[in-house]
Amino acid sequence: MASRMRRDSSLETRTARLKKPPRGKPYAGPSLGRGVRQDYRRNKTGNGSWIARGANGHGGYWTKVIAEADDLDDSNGRSILNYHEAQDAIRKLTRGDDGGSEAAPLSVDAALKAFRSDLEARQANPYNSDWVRVHLTSALLAKPVAVLSSHELQTWRDSLLATLAPSTVNRLCGCLSAALELAAQHDPKRIQNKRAWDIGLAPLPDATEARNIVLPDATVRAFVAEAYALDDKLGLLIDVLAVTGTRPSQAVRLRVADLHDHPTKPKLAMPKSAKGGGKNRAKKRVERFSVPITTTLAARLRQAAKGRPEDAPLLLQADGAPWGDNPGQRYHRWVDRVVKSIGLDPAIVSVYALRHSSIVRRLLSHMPVALVASLHNTSPKVIQRHYARFITEHADDHARIGLLQEEPPSGENVVAMAS
Repeated sequence: MASRMRRDSSLETRTARLKKPPRGKPYAGPSLGRGVRQDYRRNKTGNGSWIARGANGHGGYWTKVIAEADDLDDSNGRSILNYHEAQDAIRKLTRGDDGGSEAAPLSVDAALKAFRSDLEARQANPYNSDWVRVHLTSALLAKPVAVLSSHELQTWRDSLLATLAPSTVNRLCGCLSAALELAAQHDPKRIQNKRAWDIGLAPLPDATEARNIVLPDATVRAFVAEAYALDDKLGLLIDVLAVTGTRPSQAVRLRVADLHDHPTKPKLAMPKSAKGGGKNRAKKRVERFSVPITTTLAARLRQAAKGRPEDAPLLLQADGAPWGDNPGQRYHRWVDRVVKSIGLDPAIVSVYALRHSSIVRRLLSHMPVALVASLHNTSPKVIQRHYARFITEHADDHARIGLLQEEPPSGENVVAMAS
């Protein structure tokens, strides 16, 4: 330990430190290695503070209060440290337990990269990592996970509300929390600030209400027609979404072999969404469930699949390339044009309106909730939570059948029969 100790006569002893005037700006201390320094803040009252200062790799630096200095109280080895103990604590934080440079602290940027690799290994969508990166500041990306505070994470979360809906902010924070949690699992000795993201990235309240935009059938048909007018391949994707009500991420994973082209009862073997993560994600992604389609759509899909191998993607882009894991990035500008062309606002109506419309169409046709949920690869609980108003509307007619009727006028020997 002695060979690694860095001397500084102005900070080593409490006597020397107490001679310094109190001030908000820390006093610069000794360098403990490349880009790492031990600083000290003299407070007006009580003990001073030991501060770790590290370069962030982008021309700036980060700081973290390690502990109180033993200016007035003796060291307890935890919350109050002497000069030498503070150096050891800073080394452990920034260079690992052994002080080796190969154990540099994991930054948020590195945590997101590791999270992306983990998502790919589990056959999950790496966009969940890339999406977070787009919205993070360079300062947060460069900061070590171990020194993140709940205040700075909450400040970042709340700043997103200027441009994103609360429900979107919650999903974004969930992705970042997952990346930080993974980092903590790999480096539990140094990353012990889990409460920072538990508190700072906590879900915003009252942000789960679904914006379920439901379109009349005539508008849905116009949506599909305008998409075909722009591009046949885009039109075919939108047609599948309108008829099946499936998620775009599922539709683009359809293979040629998933088209069951029955002459009167055609259907698609739709891939499951694998939402919710878990260890069985890869298994769920290869599972299929049957979804009926119209004979008209089947004919169009049959033509699109003609001459192609069974394991080829069923739906392609205009240039013949697959839509990929994040189809929205490729079609969103086209969909905005389609929405505008039918007189609607792209800021309100998205391609998911086709899914909502499909669910409500089936509910209003008196289809059982469990079957509606099954056809749309979700749960009855979700259907009931987000579409309760429509369930109530079509259930009202059934509920009225057994109502007690008014007594017929006196003298009329008539029994009202249920219609």
